[in-house]
Amino acid sequence: MNRIDKLFKDKKTNILSIYFTAGYPHLDSTTRIIRTLADSDADMIEIGMPFSDPMADGPIIQHSNEVALYNGMSLKLLFKQLSKIRDEVKIPLLLMGYLNPVLQFGIANFCRCCKETGIDGVILPDLPPLVYSEQYLPLFEKYDLCNILLITPQSGNERIRTIDKISRGFIYMVSSSSVTGIKGSFSDEQISYFKRVSEMGLKNQCLIGFGISDQKAFKMACKYAGGGIIGSAFVKILGQDGSVVENISQFIKGIKS
Repeated sequence: MNRIDKLFKDKKTNILSIYFTAGYPHLDSTTRIIRTLADSDADMIEIGMPFSDPMADGPIIQHSNEVALYNGMSLKLLFKQLSKIRDEVKIPLLLMGYLNPVLQFGIANFCRCCKETGIDGVILPDLPPLVYSEQYLPLFEKYDLCNILLITPQSGNERIRTIDKISRGFIYMVSSSSVTGIKGSFSDEQISYFKRVSEMGLKNQCLIGFGISDQKAFKMACKYAGGGIIGSAFVKILGQDGSVVENISQFIKGIKS
């Protein structure tokens, strides 16, 4: 069974998924960060594939992309770094990024490399659901990859049900119509959106992302969905002074305690 499917079968709520950019802050940071997150009780990890024009991301993740590319990170190198990761890490791993580098790498080659390195799912926000279902779904199924699709506050119920129908793993519920970043508490409008989706009886669970940066926001996400995704707030601590291992451990403990 795909590890994402197993996670959502075994754990119905309080799922914490952490995003970070591969190759940041250093080119060789990637596997150490993954191991430390797994040891610190993160439930799932989203490994960012650096891209030169990350349009959906705010300044913190944009900066991490710039640094990672400057450091020399590429998809080819990332797969090489991940080649032995399954000897040590058992939790679900996803790759998240933009479609252009994947197309340049070759999408069939990309899916094959994901399978060989033990990647369980992919998040490509700029891959239209219709294009995915018509052109790539059989390829993802061949390599047992979950393609995680996104919904937003502007997504109507009909579109959400269509996405739910072709989804596997979970649905990424974007909390607001803005870029990623550290924000305050959720607004009444956002909570109304969360309630609307939670009451639809979808076959896939949702994880809420964008703007979750502390324990309070994570708990709120868990109230209306299967859990939450933290990106910018985590990437920010990777750039801080001190022990990376200790910083990561304390961050995860602060969210989940």
